[in-house]
Amino acid sequence: MERMRFGAFTAPHHPLGESPTLLFRRDIDLAKHLDDLGFDEYWVGEHHSSGWETIGSPELLLAAAAEHTRTIRLGTGVISLPYHHPFNVAQRLAQLDHQSRGRVIFGSGPGALPSDAHTLNINPMVQRDRQDEALGVIRRLLRGEDRFSHESDWFTMKDAQLQILPVQEDMECATASSLSPSGMQLAGKHGTGVLSIASTSSEGLAALPTQWAFAEEAALKNGQTVSRKNWRVLMSWHIAETREQARNEALLGLQRWHNEYNVDILGRPGATHVSDPWLLLDQMSDPSVGGAAVIGTPDDLIAAIRKLYELTGGFGVVVGFAHDWANHEATKRSWDLVARYVIPELNGQLRNLHKSADFLRANQGDLMAAASQAVLAKIASTPGAMDALQVTMAERAASTSNEWRPGADVSTQSE
Repeated sequence: MERMRFGAFTAPHHPLGESPTLLFRRDIDLAKHLDDLGFDEYWVGEHHSSGWETIGSPELLLAAAAEHTRTIRLGTGVISLPYHHPFNVAQRLAQLDHQSRGRVIFGSGPGALPSDAHTLNINPMVQRDRQDEALGVIRRLLRGEDRFSHESDWFTMKDAQLQILPVQEDMECATASSLSPSGMQLAGKHGTGVLSIASTSSEGLAALPTQWAFAEEAALKNGQTVSRKNWRVLMSWHIAETREQARNEALLGLQRWHNEYNVDILGRPGATHVSDPWLLLDQMSDPSVGGAAVIGTPDDLIAAIRKLYELTGGFGVVVGFAHDWANHEATKRSWDLVARYVIPELNGQLRNLHKSADFLRANQGDLMAAASQAVLAKIASTPGAMDALQVTMAERAASTSNEWRPGADVSTQSE
C-alpha cells in the first residue's frame, strides 16, 4: 500500500434535542482536535433540512475552524452547486483560502437531500447538469481567466472575473460520488478528485470496485487526467481499546441514528426499523453480511482499510464519517486511537521501529556482553574504582529491606 492521507467528514449528523450553538462549537472543536492529532483533512457539508444536519454554510464553519487549526486542510464536503450562483461560490472559496492561508479543498455536489431541492423549487432531474455547468464556470473563475460572460437558464454572468484570487495557484477540487456513475464521470470530465460518500452503506461498498473506471473513461474522453491519490473513500467506525468497549459505547447511538434519521426522517430506501440494538450493531459491523461500519479495535480498522484498498484497487485518502454514535468523550478517544495506532501502522511509520526492536531482541546477548565487558574494563583500569563499586553494592544490599516497593503496604515501610 502507498502512503495514504486521513481525514474526517462532518455532514454533520447530530441527533435532535441539543443546542445548535453548542453543536457548531463541537464541530469546530473536532477540527482542532484532528489538527492536533495530525489528520490531513476536515470536510464539512451543506444541508438545509432534516433537523440532524445543522450546517447550512460549510464556508462559515470552516472559516471559524481555520482560526483554531494550523495545518489540516479544509474541504467543503460539499457545496451543493445548484443552490448557488457560481460567482458567489467562487468568491467565497477565494476568501476562505486567504483566511485559511491556502488550505481549502473545493468539494462540490448536486445536493443530497431531496427536501433541500424541494424548498428551493429545483427539479431533481436538473441538479447534476447544473453542478456540471457551475463547476466549469467556478474553476475558470478560480484560475483567474480573463473576464468572460455566461448565459444559462438559471444564472447569468457579464464580464465576470474575481477581484481576489485564491492563495493556491491551483485549488484542489473534488466531486461527490455515490451509487450512480455521474459523480465519477463528472470528476473525469473536469479532472478533479472524488469524494465517495456512499461507502458507509453495504450498497455503496459493493459499487466501489467498478466506480473508478467511470472516472478514467470520462477523463480519457475529455482530455483530462485523474489520479487514485485524489480518490477519497468514506468509512464509518468507532474505535476503543477493546471490541467489547467499542460495541457498548456505540450501541444506542447507532440505533438512534439508524431508526430516527435513516428510517423515520429520511425514509432511506431499504432501511427498516430495528428494535434490537445488538442485532443492528451486528448487521452494521459484520462484514460477512455486508456490514459497512468498523466497531472494534485499531487492529479491526487496520484490517478493514487494507481489505477495502485491495477491493477497490487503491485510493489516496481515508475519510472517517463523524457521528454521535458514542458520547463526546468516547468519540474523541476514538479519533485519538486512529491517530496513535491506525495511521502510523498503515503508512509504514512503525516499520523500522519494529525492525529496530527485533534486531536488539535477536542480538541482545552479544550486545549486552560487549557493553558489560567495556564497562568492567574501564573500572578495572581506573585506580580505586573497583573498591568504590564494591562499597556501593554492599550499602545497596543492606538498605534493600527499607526501600519503598510498588504495591507494598505503607504501614510496613520504615519511616
